[in-house]
Amino acid sequence: SNRTNTYYFANNRDEDFKFDAEEQFLPVYQHADVNNEKITHLDPFADTFLEKCHIGKMLSRYMVLVASTKRILVMRPYQIHAVRAILDCIHENRGNGYIWHTTGSGKTLTSFKAATLLKNNADIYKCLFVVDRKDLDRQTRDEFNRFQQGCVEQNVNTRTLVRRLLSGDYADKVIVTTIQKLGLALDENSRHNKAQAKRGRETHKDRLEPLRDKRMVFIFDECHRSQFGETHQAIKRFFPNAQFFGFTGTPIFKENATYKKIDGTVATYNTTEDIFEKELHAYTITHAIEDKNVLSFHVDYFDERKGDGSNIKNRNKEARANAVVREILGKHNAATNQRQFNAILATASINDAIQYFTLFKERQAESKGQDENFQPLNVACVFSPPAEGDKDVQQLQEDLAREKEDNKDEPEKKKAALVSIIGDYNKQYRTSHKITEFDSYYQDVQQRIKDQEYPNKDYSHKNKIDIVIVVDMLLTGFDSQYLNTLYVDKNLKYHGLIQALSRTNRVLNATKPWGNILDFRDQGEDLDAAIELFSGKADDRDGAREIWLVDPAPKLIRELEDSVAGLRTFMQGEGLDYAPEEVSNLKGDRARSEFINRFKEVQRLKTQLGQYTDLDDSQEQEIEDIIPGDTQRAFKVMYLDTAQRLKIKQDRDDDNTIDDVRQLDFEFVLFASALVDYDYIMKLIADSTQPAGRETMTREELVNRIRAQSNLMGEQDDIIAYINHLPAKKVLNEEEIRDGYQAFKARNHAAALAGIARKHGLSPESLQEFVDTILDRMIFDGEKLTDLMAPLELRWKQRLEKELALMKALIPLLHKRAEGQEISGLSVYEAEVAT
Repeated sequence: SNRTNTYYFANNRDEDFKFDAEEQFLPVYQHADVNNEKITHLDPFADTFLEKCHIGKMLSRYMVLVASTKRILVMRPYQIHAVRAILDCIHENRGNGYIWHTTGSGKTLTSFKAATLLKNNADIYKCLFVVDRKDLDRQTRDEFNRFQQGCVEQNVNTRTLVRRLLSGDYADKVIVTTIQKLGLALDENSRHNKAQAKRGRETHKDRLEPLRDKRMVFIFDECHRSQFGETHQAIKRFFPNAQFFGFTGTPIFKENATYKKIDGTVATYNTTEDIFEKELHAYTITHAIEDKNVLSFHVDYFDERKGDGSNIKNRNKEARANAVVREILGKHNAATNQRQFNAILATASINDAIQYFTLFKERQAESKGQDENFQPLNVACVFSPPAEGDKDVQQLQEDLAREKEDNKDEPEKKKAALVSIIGDYNKQYRTSHKITEFDSYYQDVQQRIKDQEYPNKDYSHKNKIDIVIVVDMLLTGFDSQYLNTLYVDKNLKYHGLIQALSRTNRVLNATKPWGNILDFRDQGEDLDAAIELFSGKADDRDGAREIWLVDPAPKLIRELEDSVAGLRTFMQGEGLDYAPEEVSNLKGDRARSEFINRFKEVQRLKTQLGQYTDLDDSQEQEIEDIIPGDTQRAFKVMYLDTAQRLKIKQDRDDDNTIDDVRQLDFEFVLFASALVDYDYIMKLIADSTQPAGRETMTREELVNRIRAQSNLMGEQDDIIAYINHLPAKKVLNEEEIRDGYQAFKARNHAAALAGIARKHGLSPESLQEFVDTILDRMIFDGEKLTDLMAPLELRWKQRLEKELALMKALIPLLHKRAEGQEISGLSVYEAEVAT
């Protein structure tokens, strides 16, 4: 706290608070009351948060030990209020209720905590967490078990579910299941129950009869979907003493209700309130965006463009589809920050999805034929096949209304198309999926979307998905921080629209400032209606729009202009010209820190403008005039050089480190290009050795490009030294460049290690073996260090001095060779060396 602003967080290892070029994770929260009003001043914070009873409950109830990552999580205020509301409702037996927490706000963690706290409530017989799809069953179970290993088991089938419902074991008190499995157990007309009744045996329903009067708690995930049907009513009838709680990011109100309840001759709409009685707590998307728990949206309406003189929606179907594909291929790199992220294309029908998949394949083949350097997008397509008695597919389609209906028309044709799509997928990704094992294919598609998080150096781009074409799938319940773009070519309204948009707005870092929406259906009015309904600010739609939607490009261009002007004024105020090379002449760490903060803001705005898909030619020229690309790259080089210099001082943090340096956040992520990665640089080096006239850039230009990328900082010196080492006029291909670089790096590392060995009186072979053992296991073993020093026959005090001197030389080399991975046990010696 600085008295005005106060934060709380769970204490963890240092690495859980570090920022790097891949991801920022900052689990630091502000306290808030039940209405989500912030309590930031130290005095009221202390009165409420540090009150004895509250802090005791925080420690005993609202912490989570994440077994999979060995981290402690402390819950956010709105999560705590929701759990408390559910527990109070159960304790006082006050009926049912629902929690309105927006998509992306951590509903799974909230429901996990509610469910596990109920384990210790002797009045409750069972707590069931109910989802409406098999894939969400698996996803939720995995999440629960990530929080607490072995927390819930898999229900292989309805029989397993019934067995666990009847079990008195403590481990079976919390059950994650699908509403379909639960419905089958209670349905007297299900195939199993009818067969058992025919043989005079107990049905699932008969076996569950002893539970009828037990106190049960049912927590429904995304309760706006399948909890409006007969199954939900059947569960209510069978368990009259049960309490029902729903979680939803998009409740059903009268305005967006589609399910009708018929009572005699009177027809009314079923709302979330009808089903779950009352709202227990609300944390809307407006709250979440303001708290930076989810991102806002940039929406580009393509139907407003005239392009070739005709509006997209007025063209015939084939011409229109071609225009959409052309727009996507032209905009995808900008929308996804040069393919650092990936996208979903939502289509109106299975036939449309098939058509788009074919068009992408044809257009990209044409482009490759015209330009051998064209890099195709990896495009996948997923929609459910005709069920044909397949229970897994039938269950999946319960929430896929459009696909279920589409598959009734020409099912064999759609099946053949999906077989062909899966065949292309197998060829691209060297897999062997079959339509008869559709769930395996669907899981693989989801995983490859998430694999976007891995740098191309570690996991080649050919293994990832750039765009996945869908109809209903993946538009609800699917989360990936590296999915940032939704192409929309289907009509969506209210909760369906918000759910689809929310696939793109998971927080990552500064390279993902918002979720990108490219709409081909001109749905601006529908979005306005959805914002008004779900913002929680129905009386202030304009205010909600301002929070939900990013500023238009002209406003951001003015901000960029102001930031560049501020940088120029700062440089001139230091008696220097506004020129990148003058940064070296800044005097003192205070001035260097000021430069870091000023140019970082310029880079942030430039990065954001680079992801605007609706810039016209004049706006792009205006941005180039404000800060030309060459000038920006040169400033980036000076930024990274200055930042590395100050970072060393920040890490050292001694009496000579000024506060300005201590408080710097370098945000190297802003200076890391997804395009200029290891593979790209290896290709450019090979190109630079080609005969005059064929090379793409000179060696000097190539070196400057490398120096301007923070994602290459770890290997920057090695790559530049290798470029300078290459013989002039010798033509090399990319494979020769890669092999040569690895050999060059190995020789340099061996030479550096041999020099350290000679300086410290050790055998180069024994020191090489010592280092290789550390890097193979990523564990530093102090006993091995003692063994290494043994031939020197030193007394313990001398040996300690020698060990620390050796480690001072070895630590930088070990970090470089580890390439960002943690070496367990090394931090002890780093601390010793530092003191």
